[in-house]
Amino acid sequence: MLLYHLSTVLLATCAAAFSPVLPLSTRSTGQAFISKLSPSTNLSAKPGEFEYALIFDCDGVIIETEELHRLAYNAAFKAADLQIDGNPVEWSVEYYDVLVNTVGGGKGKMFYHFRNTTGAFPTSEGGSKPAPQTPDEEQALIDSLQDNKTELYKDLIEEKAVPRPGIIGLMDSAIADPKVAVGVCSASTKAAVTKVLDVTLGEERRNKLDVCILGDDVSRLKPDPLIYSTAAERLQIDPNRCVVVEDSLIGLKAAKGAGMKCLITYTKGTAKEDFYANGADAKVPEITSSGVTFEGIFGPLRENGLESNILDGIKD
Repeated sequence: MLLYHLSTVLLATCAAAFSPVLPLSTRSTGQAFISKLSPSTNLSAKPGEFEYALIFDCDGVIIETEELHRLAYNAAFKAADLQIDGNPVEWSVEYYDVLVNTVGGGKGKMFYHFRNTTGAFPTSEGGSKPAPQTPDEEQALIDSLQDNKTELYKDLIEEKAVPRPGIIGLMDSAIADPKVAVGVCSASTKAAVTKVLDVTLGEERRNKLDVCILGDDVSRLKPDPLIYSTAAERLQIDPNRCVVVEDSLIGLKAAKGAGMKCLITYTKGTAKEDFYANGADAKVPEITSSGVTFEGIFGPLRENGLESNILDGIKD
């Protein structure tokens, strides 16, 4: 049985400050300004309102959250005193990288771990509470762990969240263009993502999103394309006019499965994945250092058509 041990990464090594949120000007189009839809709004855009869309994943794209997720899961496991064969349940950095590139959503990761990796569900409360014996008991344990993990994660986000370089600027450039819709699609829970967006984007910018679809809103998570297909439907736009910014292989598969272009801004945990073999249109280590711009993404599509390559001369 494989056992995974908590790394010595300390919370103190995370950055303690997060980038300031700059005020946004409204779009000036010669017409009355139309407020962006809030993430909780499910109304669809008007047909033809947007020519293109730029859609961001959250975890790993807007901020590098995966280590915070891992620490929160391990804290939740410790709080429940989970054990398998007398050993504590802990996820190492290396193993969590595998989960990130294999399974979408936190509950999915836990089910995968207990069903596929360990082949057994854990006892809790130091062994005094037996492992679940039925699917309903398994689901109850996972739900309880996820609820506690989300609260722990929100505390970490409040204290540690830092936007990835260049992402906010790229989002602002898209918001400033009245013909480009801007959205966020994340497999994480609404409570977790809303906290991230509040901290990293600020209320004004967050309220300018045209669509925000989260893990609670869809029945199938990435790599299934449903979350991105749903975004295109709500925006009333052809999927081939959408560009998704992702960081993981499962996110890439979801975007391409929906018929969208996909830019990968990979992280340390996803850098070894073969993104081009799985259809990525471009990949870069990060937005700022690679010279990625809004015009570099949408300029070729507007000038030469939807079959044009994006970010030529920049992507690695």
